[in-house]
Amino acid sequence: MTRIKLNGLAVLAPLAVCLAGAQPKAAQDDANTLDPAYRHASGQAYENWRDLKYGLRIHWGVYSRLGVEASWPFKTMSNAQRAEYNQSYRTFNPTDFDAEKWMQLFERCGFKCFAFTTKHHDGFSLFDTHTRVRQRIDWTAPGGPRVEDCDLAYSVMETPFKRDIVKELCEAAHRHQIVIDLYFSHIDWYDADFRMDPIHPFYDRQFTSRSHAPEAYDRMARRHREQIREILSNYGRIDMVCLDIELPGFCWPQVKETVLMARQLQPEVLMRERGIGAYGDYTTPENWVPTSAGMTDKRVDRPWMVIHTLSGQFAYDPKGSAYKSGAWILTNLIDICAKGGNFMPSIGPDEKGNFHPQAIAHLLYVGDWLKVNGEAIYKTRPWARYKEGDHIRFTRAQDGRCVYAIALQWPGKQLVLASLQVPEGARITLLGSASLLRWTQNRDTGLTIEIPQALQAAENRPCQQAWVFRIEGAQPR
Repeated sequence: MTRIKLNGLAVLAPLAVCLAGAQPKAAQDDANTLDPAYRHASGQAYENWRDLKYGLRIHWGVYSRLGVEASWPFKTMSNAQRAEYNQSYRTFNPTDFDAEKWMQLFERCGFKCFAFTTKHHDGFSLFDTHTRVRQRIDWTAPGGPRVEDCDLAYSVMETPFKRDIVKELCEAAHRHQIVIDLYFSHIDWYDADFRMDPIHPFYDRQFTSRSHAPEAYDRMARRHREQIREILSNYGRIDMVCLDIELPGFCWPQVKETVLMARQLQPEVLMRERGIGAYGDYTTPENWVPTSAGMTDKRVDRPWMVIHTLSGQFAYDPKGSAYKSGAWILTNLIDICAKGGNFMPSIGPDEKGNFHPQAIAHLLYVGDWLKVNGEAIYKTRPWARYKEGDHIRFTRAQDGRCVYAIALQWPGKQLVLASLQVPEGARITLLGSASLLRWTQNRDTGLTIEIPQALQAAENRPCQQAWVFRIEGAQPR
């Protein structure tokens, strides 16, 4: 069995025409061979995506009541535990969930977008899907697990909550003009029709093509496609779809049709490349940060957004001490933006719909910093150099009229920047402070910015960490 590779390079090309047309030769029809007729999202959509810089990633599901990682513990559970897990949706009732309050929190934290799990690997849908699961696994059947018939959506609408969480989030996000990223897992561990996937806990080793079980395969392909159709048709404008994992290589013809459908439904949506290779628009380094500026890292071959857990797991973590500090979040946000990427820290709510207070406190710390210094982050682009030494990061305004030098450590009485020069009469300010700063320029040492004595007292500075110097007309030296 072959697996779809994820190293295809995204390029811009004209839009694909139809779903049912002639397929390319089999040897060329894979996720890494881009159909010449396919068109990615427009250049403007990419620019809008680059403007965002900062968002929140949210994993939520029945696993949240256990305080464990999203879905993955299911792989190592006993059969009895799996049976209990698959029944736990019957008590899923997040009565504290309030989409409006979430959006208000996101605004206070400075988030311009959020990603939300419509369906994770365990197959539980947090939206009102009209698709049906027709086969599932009876994990405690006599003689061992076996496939059994069923007829349910396996969604939030069959829980005591009975509310379309994705719908409520999207409506609130549209009101607040917060960009929406809907996560969707290609694989499904509840639906036995997906058992051709080697990651499936009840993997069918004979299922290496459609011909082994054509009815099950066709149900799988239809349900996979229809769920993506639903999330792109029922909730208004969706700017991103965060696809995850991949289906086996022999599924590619059907997956490709689904991708073409998605592009027709939302021509400007940006899709993560997982499982769709060269047809993807962006990539997400996960729990690591590219080491160089722009997109020069060998593992980053297209626009990128770092996803990083705050507690060490994507789902809700009940341990407050596990969450990384606000200072850590801010340092990484600055570094990532200087390199040309976006940043999305990841947390999850508990079973009732509440985020951990410690996580909120750390995120609000960053939000307070962004209220003062946001112009050095939002809608910026990488400058000619992303850093100077260990403690200076650079971004630039889109129009190029100014460069932001972000000092990760307080520079003292002077900030010396050897890597840039400014024209005579250039204005230099510290964001959050109204005064113009005095400066001198030396051919040997570069630019020296004088910092007033009043600012040497920490309580007089505009923020607690990472001070931003706005430098007009700066050019590389």
